[in-house]
Amino acid sequence: MATYKEIQNYVKENFGYIPKTCWIAHTKEICGLSPKVARNRKNINERIFPCPAKNQEDIKKAFQYFGMIKMSK
Repeated sequence: MATYKEIQNYVKENFGYIPKTCWIAHTKEICGLSPKVARNRKNINERIFPCPAKNQEDIKKAFQYFGMIKMSK
């Protein structure tokens, strides 16, 4: 499984921005992967900064590139 830094680098190189780690964790949850829980997270059941829908596809493409998920067409 790729690290958050590797995913950030892939998204930066291919889509021109660096995703927040909380966006990566949120997208992992959406895809059924187990994200790390941040130490400073106050409520595990609530997201303060959910991943915007427009960025989720870019992060999912990074997951696919690293073999973390398979995307259907």
